[in-house]
Amino acid sequence: MVWYDGAQPIKVEGGIKARTRRGSIGSTWWSRRFIDILERVCDKGRLSRGRAYARQGQVLSIDLAAGEARGAVQGSRRDPYEVVIRIEAYGEPRWAAIGEAIAAQAVHRAKLLAGEMPAEIEEVFAALGIDLFPRDLDMECSCPDWGFPCKHLSAVLYLLAESFDDDPFLVLAWRGRTREQLLGSLAEDAPADAPRVDDVPFADRLADFYAPGATAHRPERRPSAAASDLLLRVFPPPAGLAGALEPAYRRLGDA
Repeated sequence: MVWYDGAQPIKVEGGIKARTRRGSIGSTWWSRRFIDILERVCDKGRLSRGRAYARQGQVLSIDLAAGEARGAVQGSRRDPYEVVIRIEAYGEPRWAAIGEAIAAQAVHRAKLLAGEMPAEIEEVFAALGIDLFPRDLDMECSCPDWGFPCKHLSAVLYLLAESFDDDPFLVLAWRGRTREQLLGSLAEDAPADAPRVDDVPFADRLADFYAPGATAHRPERRPSAAASDLLLRVFPPPAGLAGALEPAYRRLGDA
């Protein structure tokens, strides 16, 4: 017998609210990839109630660290429920191999240094026999619902997907590599004139996304820094043809 609490949750002031008020949650390929996995393996009814909780602002807090996401969700009881979601965080040897594989692909490296997440990065992980997005989630909630996952877990999972929309590097940080660490290692192998982006500490970005009372007015996804001459830097033309080809390269880069 599955436990089900039909009571209305205690209303929360200043909780974390999903931006999307109806329909699907997640707008980028990487957040949708995460949501697709959830909706394939989790109970649809509880995921639906979890979306409602996420939109109502019932989630009080979320903390993301390597291999673990913790949240507090206000249900129908006085004390909030504690949620934990664990995945495998990769160690230094694996991340060294991932970094080398990315650095070997000039376009992948350039996009990441410009603050973008190339869709092909999944293939880099797959070629090494590992996953970027988790296939299995070790999840716990302090509520008495035996369902998998409960609506409290589902609410946190959907809000995690929205946080991935805003900062795709959180996906990598959950796997054990922060933005600072990854870009630092890639920058060491990049050409001196490769495009760079100003770095922001991981904790500062997380605090910015999970701000109390976050609503649809929360700042949209951070614009990625892209150089108009990215193609020139990644694929420089032959010396004798530089003058003739540079204008065309720049027009392609600006398109």
